Formats: sequence, C-alpha cells, structure tokens
Amino acid sequence: MRILDRYIIRHFLSTFFLMVALFCVVAVVFDIAENLERLIDNDAPWGRVFGEYYVSFCLALGNMLSSFIVFLTILLFTSRLAQRSEIIAVLAGGISFQRLMRPYFMASTLLVVGSLLLSHFILPISNQRKLDFEVEFVHKEFHIAEQHLYREIYPGTIAYFRSVNAGRQVGYRFVLEQWEGQKLVEKWTASKAKWMEEQSTWRVSNLRKRTWDASGQEHLEKIAVLDTALQMKILDFGQRNEAISTLDRNELKAAIDREKAKGSGGERLLQLEGHTRTANAFAIYVMTLIGVSVASRRQRGGTGIHLLIGVVIGFVYVFSAKLMSVAAIHAGVLPWVAAWTPNVLFGLLGVLLYQRAPK
Repeated sequence: MRILDRYIIRHFLSTFFLMVALFCVVAVVFDIAENLERLIDNDAPWGRVFGEYYVSFCLALGNMLSSFIVFLTILLFTSRLAQRSEIIAVLAGGISFQRLMRPYFMASTLLVVGSLLLSHFILPISNQRKLDFEVEFVHKEFHIAEQHLYREIYPGTIAYFRSVNAGRQVGYRFVLEQWEGQKLVEKWTASKAKWMEEQSTWRVSNLRKRTWDASGQEHLEKIAVLDTALQMKILDFGQRNEAISTLDRNELKAAIDREKAKGSGGERLLQLEGHTRTANAFAIYVMTLIGVSVASRRQRGGTGIHLLIGVVIGFVYVFSAKLMSVAAIHAGVLPWVAAWTPNVLFGLLGVLLYQRAPK
C-alpha cells in the first residue's frame, strides 16, 4: 500500500469507530433515562447493567447503523480533503479517481466482514443475553397484538385463539379441530385455555366437545374444566420480536421450517431477518460508493452541505428499507426482494454519482 492508502484507511477506520462510540454514548444516555426507574425498582445489578446489557446494546446498535455511520464518516473526512484541495492535488498528480477509491473499499471490506461475523455469529449470543436481561429487569411482560391466530400443532390438528394474553398465559375463544383427510372427526370450543407452565399442560374452561362417529352421528360433551397435554405452548402463538435476533443461522433455518409446517405465515418475518443480516453488511459498500462520489467534489458550503446531503440520503435509505420490510410481511413481497431492493436502488444511485464525480 502507498502512503495515500494508509492515510485514508487510518482516517476512515479511526473516524468510523469514534462515531460509533459517540452514537452509542448518546443512545445509552437516553436509554438509561427511559429505563432508570424500572432498573431501580427491579433491583437490577449495575455490574450486569453496564457489563452485560449495554455492551450487547452497543454491539447491536453499532452493527445496525454501520452503513449509515460509514456514510457520515466518509462525508466528514473526505469533504475536508476536498475543501483543502487535497483531492484535486491527488488527481492532478496522475492518480485516477478509481485508484483513489481503492483504500476506501479496502477499509469497507474489513467492516463488511466484521458486520457479517457480528450479524450471523456474535450478535445472536449477545442479543440473547440482552433479551434475558430485559425480561428479568426491564420489560417483564409483552402483549401479542395479533388476533385470530391459527396453528397446525400436528398433522390434521388445528388450534385457534381469537386473542392471546401472553402476560397471563391465557388464550381466549379457543377452538381445536381434528381432521382425518377432508372429514372433521372432533371439535373443541371453549371460552379460554390457560397454559400451565409448571405442569406443561393446558387448562381448558367451559369446554364443549363434539365428536362424530363412523356413521356421522354427532356426540356432544360439556366439561367445566379440563387439564390436557397438547403439543403446543403459549409462545407458539407469539413471542417478542427481539427473540428473532437471538437465533443463529441454523436456529433461524429450523424456525423457518417449523413455521412453514404450522402454516402460520410467520416464516416470512424469519426469512426477512436472515436476508437483512447479509444485506445490511453489504450496504456498507453502497454507502461507500455514494459517500466518496458526493464528498470528493469541492463546492460552496463545504462540509455542511455534504452532511446535509448525507442526512437526506440516509433518511431516504432507512425509510425505503422500512417500507420494504412492511411490504414483505403484509403485502406479499418476497423477503429477499425486500431486503436487497434498497441496496440495488441506492447502488444505482451510487453508480450515477460516481460517473458525475470529478475525475
């Protein structure tokens, strides 16, 4: 590597990690201000608060914002180079713009590899520790917002709840159907069913049990309370969204297969998570291309104008990524399409800006 390469890589990486640290400090301050009362009321040990929870918190935050922080990093120090006419001097010295971008992409490659390792191998373990801490000391209960929940708990047996209260471990308007081929042979309807954690059983209240014999004759049985073992748990009908981030690659694949077997449609969110982990890492390349192409031009207004452009582009990128995520879950867009579309669109924008950059 030339002196220029080492100079750019050193400033790139040092500025990047400094900005990650600043973002984390600000986020931690706001999070402490929001959760301080809960932490004190629940007697959270401060050693675990900072050594466990906030370490995991900063790892997840830094990885999530890595592409945007890379973009701001490049705008900051490249804009300073451009305003001091150093970019012009480099290009006038016979170094092509393409060659100038090489150290940027060398540094970006290190960050992409680091982000992939974090996303697929390190963060699932770290997020599990963070989630366990939150369940114990911060957000002890969660609510399942969806209604009309269907699950195929084993072949031919369909369970339904109109709504579920995860905090109380209760599902309301419970229906259980047993099918043999196209024929309904047994149907339960009950006002509610409560998950008994210690016994790993369900307590069904006000049960009306209908069965049909071989001749098609119906038999009705009413039971006030029935404790029964069913191959399902309350978490099969909903869990914290953060729990998805605790799954490593193999666990994510197994969870997708389970959701497909249940026919719940929940595999789309899991598939989106898997593709997003990789797409977010490669977004660093996209933001590097855009950042260098924008910041290398010297213009009136200097660094301030470049930062304004950066904030606008970053906002549009985050908005488009969120829009595609919602479309993947609710509008039938393929998860891999939703995850990679922002990168493709902004990659095309980067190519256009690169062609218009000063050569």
